[in-house]
Amino acid sequence: MSLLSALWDPFASFGFMRRALVASITLGMGAGPVGVMLQLRRMSLIGDAMSHAILPGAAVGFLLAGGLSLTAMGLGGIVAGLGVALLAGLVSRRTHLAEDASFASFYLTSLALGVLIVSARGSNIDLLHVLFGTILAIDGPALYLMGGITTLSLCLLSIIWRPLVMECVDPGFMRMTGSRGGVYHMVFLFLVVINLVAGFEALGTLMSVGMMMVPAATARLWTRRLLPMMALSAGVGMAAGLTGLLVSYHFSLAAGPSIILTCSILYVVSLLASPTGLRAGRGASSWQGS
Repeated sequence: MSLLSALWDPFASFGFMRRALVASITLGMGAGPVGVMLQLRRMSLIGDAMSHAILPGAAVGFLLAGGLSLTAMGLGGIVAGLGVALLAGLVSRRTHLAEDASFASFYLTSLALGVLIVSARGSNIDLLHVLFGTILAIDGPALYLMGGITTLSLCLLSIIWRPLVMECVDPGFMRMTGSRGGVYHMVFLFLVVINLVAGFEALGTLMSVGMMMVPAATARLWTRRLLPMMALSAGVGMAAGLTGLLVSYHFSLAAGPSIILTCSILYVVSLLASPTGLRAGRGASSWQGS
């Protein structure tokens, strides 16, 4: 088998591979830039917590729809994710607990509750689907939903771009000038939640955050300029999606984990080879806003 045939045949021969490829590209485009902003705002672990926080809402959608309905589970996941974000923010403002500690408490509760609901009313196959996704089973409606979420995400990110960057650089200035930092923060959390919901069907609640955070960390090793960092993060996610699908097809491996592991391999290579990686030390990790 020639190299061109190995790269082309899986997608030319099977519709499910083409749909999985489109899903991977769509997820990379939307989740990568959001992941960059998560890291610059020092919210990486909060992103991981949010990915698990959507589980009980998805489980309730699963029950109401009587099965694996992406629309019902996606809407439930959005409500649950935003609910956890609001509760964590409220607790951090009314108590001495930091926001990340509040998120950790709520996400563990959400994860346990979601697993309990699905396992009580569904089969082990349903639980595996919810936790790890089935990117090779993506259908047309799921692709439309992912495309809509990616489009909305990029549009909203472009609108709140300047206040988000300013809050990363100088949050004190935002408070002094009376800017609505809290509003922009909640809009940004909304972007995080909907991108996690977009990755829910493909990668499940346990791995959807991987397409958001690992490409962003990889891109940050190669550039200190924010716009190229976002573009590179999206590119890394899309390349990992293509490569992971090919690896899973030719070696009969699970597609979702293959994609995330490909992201991780690119990250490790970047750690070793990039100009701001292990060779440069901590002093080269600063970034620029344009």
